[in-house]
Amino acid sequence: MEETTQFNSTFPRPTFFILTGIPGLGRSQAWLTMLFGPMYLLALLGNGTLLAVVQTDSTLHQPMFLLLATLAATDLGLATSVAPGLLAVLWLGPRPLPYAACLVQMFFVHALTAVESGVLWAMACDRAVAVGRPLHYPILVTKARVGYAALALAVKAVAIVVPFPLLVVRFEQFCAKTIRHAYCAHMAVVELVVGNTQANNLYGLALSLAVSGVDILGIAISYGLIAHAVLQLPTWEARAKAFGTCSSHICVILAFYLPGLFSYLTHRFGRHSVPKPVHIFLSIIYLLLPPALNPLIYGARTKQIRNRLLEALTFRKIQLRKMII
Repeated sequence: MEETTQFNSTFPRPTFFILTGIPGLGRSQAWLTMLFGPMYLLALLGNGTLLAVVQTDSTLHQPMFLLLATLAATDLGLATSVAPGLLAVLWLGPRPLPYAACLVQMFFVHALTAVESGVLWAMACDRAVAVGRPLHYPILVTKARVGYAALALAVKAVAIVVPFPLLVVRFEQFCAKTIRHAYCAHMAVVELVVGNTQANNLYGLALSLAVSGVDILGIAISYGLIAHAVLQLPTWEARAKAFGTCSSHICVILAFYLPGLFSYLTHRFGRHSVPKPVHIFLSIIYLLLPPALNPLIYGARTKQIRNRLLEALTFRKIQLRKMII
């Protein structure tokens, strides 16, 4: 499946691309399936369990848990848009991917990343209202408004990410069909086209800064309001309890934005000093680590979800004992 690229020749738009995985590692990259495989399995089981618990338990049909279910659904989609193809490439070697499928993957990876960032901002706003205006929380934050917010985030993500594949489709000539990446990232595909890619570069940079920048600013403002409200409380115990309600969300924010920050900085400013395999490895971690960690964080730190899971496990044990007896 290897391709000898002639960069001084061009050919029409290919019917398929070839994903190489992480360049430079060769067959040794198969060992990475032992890292990314369990991460994907955790994402499937953890987020699937969270969605099942929230759906089946009517007491969890509250705004905070509906936002958590939205995050879990987004994580499932994000991990599934990347992991199956990634694991196939790492284990089996370079694999062909149809041109249209590449554009579809490009769209879903970037769109779901934008949705997840927006959901984290919405969860920060939810916590700011819960801590700062607890008496008005049931009026200000309702299930209907959570639904409208989720719909707005989805529409926004589609609107801002649709230009990515459209900016690629406009190119008719390519200099290669081998994508030196583990999935169809926008800029990895743009490297193969023949033509002026300034619009692609500028839009990719502007979108990254605008989406992440606005969401991070919104989260920072929300936590500024939370900190102000917490400091107004009379005792340390009350402050610790109020801020403790935000601890899970803070962990999730760090799990999402820290890998993303490292990936962005190495790509934008370390392009010549940081090896390409490191760029690709960090981008994969950015996409798979949050979906794997988020259900563990909320399952362990959120009392209501932890109790429901323990009750379900206890019920299953009792049922098994009855069957054995």
